[in-house]
Amino acid sequence: MAHVRKEGNTWYYYIDLGRDQNGKRMIKKKRGFKSEKEAKKALTEIMYEIDKGTYVEPSSLLFRDFLNQWLDHKEKIKKLKGTSLFQLRTLTRTHISPALGHIKLSDLNQLHIQSFLNESIDKGLSDVTVQRFYTMINDALKYAVKFGLLSKNVCDFIERPSIEKKQMNFWNVDEVKQFLSVAKDERNYIVFHLALTTGMRQCEILGLTWDNVDLKKGLIYVRQQLLRNTKKFSTLKTKASNRNIAISDETIAILKSHKKRIAEERLMSDSNYTEMNLVCPTSNGTPYLTGNITKIFKRLIKKAGVKEIRFHDCRHTFASLLLQHQNTNPKIVAEILGHSNVRTTLDTYSHLLPNMQQETVKQFGNMLFGN
Repeated sequence: MAHVRKEGNTWYYYIDLGRDQNGKRMIKKKRGFKSEKEAKKALTEIMYEIDKGTYVEPSSLLFRDFLNQWLDHKEKIKKLKGTSLFQLRTLTRTHISPALGHIKLSDLNQLHIQSFLNESIDKGLSDVTVQRFYTMINDALKYAVKFGLLSKNVCDFIERPSIEKKQMNFWNVDEVKQFLSVAKDERNYIVFHLALTTGMRQCEILGLTWDNVDLKKGLIYVRQQLLRNTKKFSTLKTKASNRNIAISDETIAILKSHKKRIAEERLMSDSNYTEMNLVCPTSNGTPYLTGNITKIFKRLIKKAGVKEIRFHDCRHTFASLLLQHQNTNPKIVAEILGHSNVRTTLDTYSHLLPNMQQETVKQFGNMLFGN
C-alpha cells in the first residue's frame, strides 16, 4: 500500500512494505516535498527500485565519514602509492569535506556536486584540480554503489570537467645560461641545476639521497620522492618513474663540490642537525619546503632578468632543449622524464615536432644533394 498526502504546507509519501522476517511492519515515509507532483515522482522512483530489487535503505552516514572510509579502503586494499594517497587525503581535507562533508551520503545529489565544481572554478582553482575533484567523488560513489550504500552514482548525470590546454612556457638556451649564471652562488643552486639539466620533478630532486647518486658512473637513480612539505619519502607513481638518468661531467663536478659543502656544514653545526642523507637539504639537514624553493626561484628569475616561468617549467625547458636543439629521439626523452609511454611525450611536446621535422628534412637533403 502506498499513498501521497498533504501535511500542512508540504507533501509526503507513505509506503507499507508488509512485514519483515521478524514480523515487524516495514514502513517507508518521507516528508518535505513542495508539491503533490514532486512527492508522486519520488514515490514512483522508489517503488520502481523496490520492484527491481535495487532499493537501498538511506544511510545516515555523512559524506565526510564515508570519504575517510573509502580512502582507508584505497590504502589497505588497493595499495595506493603513498604520494597519490597523500594527495587524495589533502584534497579531501582542504576542499571536498568542508564543502560537501556535512551532507548525508544518501542525500548527496548532482546539484550538490555540480555547485561544488562550479564554485571551485570561480575560486580560480586550476582545471586539473577541478577535474581531480570530479574523479575522486565519482570513484568514491562507485565504491558506495558497489557495496550497497547507494542505488546509483549521481556523478553519472554530471559531465566530466574538461581541461583547457594552456600554452607551455620554457626558456631558451640563453635564458637557461643567464639564470644558472646568476643562481650559481646560491647555497641551493644544485636544486635548480638538477631541474634544468636532468628534467627531474621537484619532489624527486628534494627526495634524492646520496645513496642514489653514483658519481663514478655519472648516474642518478630516481627511486623515491619527497611528499610535499613533509619529511616523508614515498615510492614513485609508475614503473617508468623509476629510472636512471645520466649526468654530464659538469654536473658531476658540481655535485662533488656540493657534497663537500654539506659535509662541512654538518661538522660545523650543533646538535640540531638532522641527518637524512639528502642531496638538497637545508642548512640543518632537513628537506626544503616547496614554498620556500618557489620563493627563491622567483627571486633569482627577477635578478637574472629572464622570462618568469614555474619551477615545473624547468622540466619542460629541459625537454624542449633536447628535442629542439639536440634532435633527441622522443623515446629517449620519454625515458629520461619517466613517462610511461612515448605518446605522453609526443602529446606534451607536439608543438615542437614541426620544427624538428623541418630540420630533419633539411639535414636529409644536405646528405643526399649537398656539396
